[in-house]
Order: sequence, then C-alpha cells, then structure tokens
Amino acid sequence: MHSLIIETIAWGGYLGIFVLMALENIFPPIPSEVIMGVGGVLVARGDMTFWPLLLWGTVGTVAGNYAWYWIGDHWGYERTKPFIDRWCRWLTIDWEHIESASRFFRRHGQWVVFFLRFSPFMRTMISLPAGLAHMSLPRFLIFTTLGSAIWNALLILGGTILARWLSEYEAVMGWGILGLIVLTVLGYLWRVMTWKPREGRGPSQDPA
Repeated sequence: MHSLIIETIAWGGYLGIFVLMALENIFPPIPSEVIMGVGGVLVARGDMTFWPLLLWGTVGTVAGNYAWYWIGDHWGYERTKPFIDRWCRWLTIDWEHIESASRFFRRHGQWVVFFLRFSPFMRTMISLPAGLAHMSLPRFLIFTTLGSAIWNALLILGGTILARWLSEYEAVMGWGILGLIVLTVLGYLWRVMTWKPREGRGPSQDPA
C-alpha cells in the first residue's frame, strides 16, 4: 500500500502528471508537492526524465490556473459571485476570500501572479482575481508558466535528491508520501465539515 501512490503515478506517465497537476490547481486537495515530488522520485529511479516531467507538470499547472482565470475573465463579478457562494463549502473558499485576493492583486500589481507560484497561500486563488481584473492573457500565461516552471523544478529536484539520499529506505519514503496525502485529505474533509462562510461585503465593481 505504501508504494501504491508512486507506482500509480509511474503507471500514468507524463499524461497522468499533466492531469493531476491540472486538477490540483482546479479543485483541492491534491498537493503539487506530492505529485511533482513523486515525479522526482521516478526521475531518480529512471522511470521518468527531468525535462519531459517539468514540461508536462508545468503545462498541467498552467491549464488548471487558466480555468480559474477564464471564469473570472468571462463571467465577471456578477456571475462569479453566485458560483463561489454555491460551491464555497467544497472549494473551502468564500467570496470574502476572493475579495481579499482581489485587493491584494490590485495593491501589489500583476507581478503577484508570478511570485505567488512559490507560496502555499493564494497560489491558485490569485488566478481568479487576475481574470476578474481582465489581466492580459499573454502576460498571465507568461507569468504563470515561468513561476510554475521554477516551482515544479524545485519540487522535482527535491524529490530526486531525497530519493537518492534514501535509496535504501524507499518503503519509509512511500509511507511518508501516503501519510502526507492522508493528512491532506483529512484536513480538507475537516474544513468541509466545519465550513462556515464569512459575511461578505458584496462584490467589487467590475471595471469592464
């Protein structure tokens, strides 16, 4: 059981990496640290190679983030707010979170789309305010691709180094990965069960 995650990702190959990374950026609770970290383990084992893994992982990340950008850019505040209000429990975000992210985006500028790719906070959420602000699509894709590529490369290298360092303890590493996934899923379920949306102050005015 402890090696099931590693073997499943190995079986899925690069296309599986793409799908998992896209989903990780659309809907929780699949952590990119596990997906790309396991990819690094597979690189150390010789089952994958660095550059194709980085390419497919980054393309998946960009695709997932673009989904949220598209919603914000095409739906605007008027249609996005009811969507968030309806699904907030399962997304574990409410409209006040979106408003806070939007204020952060307006305060610090479009470069936050790049820099937040290295942060566990608002890494995906910032894509929605970028769409709501109608950020230029080419600029959004460039910033997202560059930031995601650097983050994914660090995760791959970390997984590769760890796998080589613990080459004789793959079972321990497998249990560690499984434990991280279980804790992430339990944390997500706890947030869903205890979810209480905050009182929003109403949507900002769409500048377009």
